[in-house]
Amino acid sequence: MNKIIRIGTRESQLAVWQATLVQQLLAKNNITSELIFIKSEGDIDLKTPLYEIGVTGIFTRSLDIALINNKIDIAVHSMKDVPTQLANGIAQAAVLQRASYKDIFVFKGELSSISDQLGYSNNEWVLPDNAPFTIATSSIRRMAHWLNRYPHHSIENLRGNVNTRLRKVQDSNWNGAIFAAAGVERIGIRPANSIELDWMLPAPAQGAIMIVCREDDSHCLQFCGALNDPATATCAKIERDFLRTLLGGCSTPISALAEIKDGSIYFSGNILSPDGKEKAGMEKVIEANLSREEMGSIWAEELLNNGGKKIAEGIRNAK
Repeated sequence: MNKIIRIGTRESQLAVWQATLVQQLLAKNNITSELIFIKSEGDIDLKTPLYEIGVTGIFTRSLDIALINNKIDIAVHSMKDVPTQLANGIAQAAVLQRASYKDIFVFKGELSSISDQLGYSNNEWVLPDNAPFTIATSSIRRMAHWLNRYPHHSIENLRGNVNTRLRKVQDSNWNGAIFAAAGVERIGIRPANSIELDWMLPAPAQGAIMIVCREDDSHCLQFCGALNDPATATCAKIERDFLRTLLGGCSTPISALAEIKDGSIYFSGNILSPDGKEKAGMEKVIEANLSREEMGSIWAEELLNNGGKKIAEGIRNAK
């Protein structure tokens, strides 16, 4: 194929890293490409908390428009930012192999100075004390999880790209902030003063990269399809179906994780009230060779019937 493929990407270091990875993978298949930089709505307003903006696809819509208007041929996204319902005319072309799905806490000072407030000792999470503590995040999911575990802590808003957010943590009087491990690890800037939040379930599809193109572009669908990781695509679909059936937005306190291990799919999911006071969750295991096309939706319906409906309705009514 002689055509130069135009890869749309946001301008942040992480977004460019992800788009460059796709460019490199395409080059291995003798596909020539170039990067086209597009600013998203989420990159323009860096002050308003994401849960207050309430715009579905705030980090992807500008790239969707560029695709539809034929200004780019494919777009590369952090999959957790992509709405569960793709825009008309746009199709999922590939999902790359997942990196770490975990959230991490980047703290200030020595770990020993905050271990009592977090209940973290000898690499284990235990019950914390009630000392004052302030953390930062723009994610309503992370906020809800944190307040569920630490109801006496204070939460501050933190916006910006990964580098900006790390700098803000150091310049603030906060005790720390929450980041996606994949984001800081991919661009090689994970601070030494960070710990994994093993008790916090991730956002659906966290750690995965999605490539999208126009649904009528058979060439892009074909050569991007060669980059698809079936296991990651399967797990991400289960997680996103769970999200869509429960509430449908990435700015909601819903978590989901599906993993394929030893021939089985292990799934955990939950929904919390934004203040962290209410929580409904579930865990499931099925054989990986069983039909799983609708499993995410089926499990979401089960959770709705076992405490999740009240929480979901409360979130809808608050908007």
